[in-house]
Amino acid sequence: MTSVVRAKSGTQWTIEADGHQAVLVEVGGVLRSYRAGDREIVDGFGPQEISPASAGQILAPWPNRIRDGHYTFGGATHQLAITEPARNVAIHGLTNWSRWRLADESPGAVTLEFDLPAQLGYPWSLTLRTRWQVGSDGLRCEQEVVNTSDEEAPWGYSVHPYLQLSGVAVDDIVLRVPARIRVLADARLLPIGAVKVAGTEYDFTEPRKIGEAVLDTTFGDLEYEPDGGSSVTIAAPDGSAKVDVWGDRNFKWWQIFTGDTLHGERFRRSVAIEPMTCPPDAFRSGRDLIVLAPGQSWSATWGIRP
Repeated sequence: MTSVVRAKSGTQWTIEADGHQAVLVEVGGVLRSYRAGDREIVDGFGPQEISPASAGQILAPWPNRIRDGHYTFGGATHQLAITEPARNVAIHGLTNWSRWRLADESPGAVTLEFDLPAQLGYPWSLTLRTRWQVGSDGLRCEQEVVNTSDEEAPWGYSVHPYLQLSGVAVDDIVLRVPARIRVLADARLLPIGAVKVAGTEYDFTEPRKIGEAVLDTTFGDLEYEPDGGSSVTIAAPDGSAKVDVWGDRNFKWWQIFTGDTLHGERFRRSVAIEPMTCPPDAFRSGRDLIVLAPGQSWSATWGIRP
């Protein structure tokens, strides 16, 4: 275990086991890098960089966007800060730029914690606890949250890793998404409906190349695996490399982003594969929104399997 304290992203914790290595950082509790052997699995960032395009971030207590940052819960209305001004939305939660603390560490695992204080727009306090582990099966993340306030609190969760296959362009990546519907979005990337993917350019239920498809798309109505979870797969055309991103049954939605709105060298360089507990704007729609009772804990597990 190594720690580097003078970095823009704060203290760095490196975990290693069975030829797998990941680096977690203090600012945001972010997954900065992950490799298996000599393969870079995650398209991350350097210690002196600020997480670009939400790379590796934990998205909580909501993923994606909330329309106008405005919602009603428990009979009261709330206004969040607008964090994506161009679309006038509150995006990706409240934990991604805060400093997390070390709770536990071992050669192959590290646990980070963050106390989210009650604040304007989200007047509930939570304690988040994330355990990251690497081993022969890849990278595993166990997320726990406890409602430490005295009222019910709305909750949603996601993560934002970018996945890559060395030497394989995004157009050539073979993608499989086990979903029967996609969310229709307006110009602000907010949901306006849902349609079936069968027979359309968004149907990736059987593996096929991404090609020229431009994706910043929410997929739902998942086909679950025997263990109760689901997974999204990217692979090289010749089958020489493959990566699964998996999530347990708590994750009912997947967001796939091919990076077309990113600039410079990150343009369409990798694919963000985000397991989500709820779709965009869930604080307003209530769709798959989790409600935590006072003192209640909730947990979910996801991972990356190269």
